[in-house]
Amino acid sequence: MASNTMATWHKRTRTHKNTGRKRKNKESRHSTPSATELFAALGEPGKPAPAGAKRAAAKPAPKKAPAKKPAA
Repeated sequence: MASNTMATWHKRTRTHKNTGRKRKNKESRHSTPSATELFAALGEPGKPAPAGAKRAAAKPAPKKAPAKKPAA
């Protein structure tokens, strides 16, 4: 007969493993942009691309560093 302590330890281990799997699965559901989101900046098919579409599709604009607070 298994001890209550070992059953509790295994249950805890299994719960942690399953929780991690659920979290990772939840993250992965929308980790990759859909084709609609990916090519939205290029405009509709068969029509000329809007101005600046090449840059928007190539890479996002760089983020600016936050402004530093003046010394008191």
